[in-house]
Amino acid sequence: MDMQYKEGINGEVGIRSAGKGKVKRSDLFVRFLALVLTLAAAVVLGANNQSTTVSVKIVPSLPPVNLPVTAKWLYMSAFVYLVIANAIACFYATMSLVVTLAARGGKKNVTLIVTILDIVMVALLFSAMGAAGAVGLIGLKGNSHLQWGKVCNVFDKFCHQTAAAMILSFNGSICYLLLVVLATINVYKKF
Repeated sequence: MDMQYKEGINGEVGIRSAGKGKVKRSDLFVRFLALVLTLAAAVVLGANNQSTTVSVKIVPSLPPVNLPVTAKWLYMSAFVYLVIANAIACFYATMSLVVTLAARGGKKNVTLIVTILDIVMVALLFSAMGAAGAVGLIGLKGNSHLQWGKVCNVFDKFCHQTAAAMILSFNGSICYLLLVVLATINVYKKF
């Protein structure tokens, strides 16, 4: 397959393949970055667990009982949702890279479908981060009105790793949002 870089009008640089349509390198780079970030977020949170021992005082006159406790991402449905959403977004980024390179930017229907699915990925990732963020905030601060104590003082490694996964996921969703903005700019330039 004969691939070459061409500079277009207004200094746009893209990949042109054997005289067919042009795919912008910026689109490919952002799409690849979204793939890497969502994959990293899914792996970081999916491998997240921590075990520790907690002293529980049942009766004031008796010594405390040491109980082993474990925190895993599987124990909270919001974290499961975040891992699955990032895995779906990563899989979609892989497929959209293949489709974008195969279509070479020349087919309007493919571009429209990919842009619509980019918007779906933004919504999916933002909703997952909202759910995980709410649960994470309760874990960090607790809720005194409901007598829910904070747990991040006990499971500090787990909370830090969850925060890292949420930052990676947020950056991945920003990449998808940037892809939607780039597609909108491309449509605007055509008119």
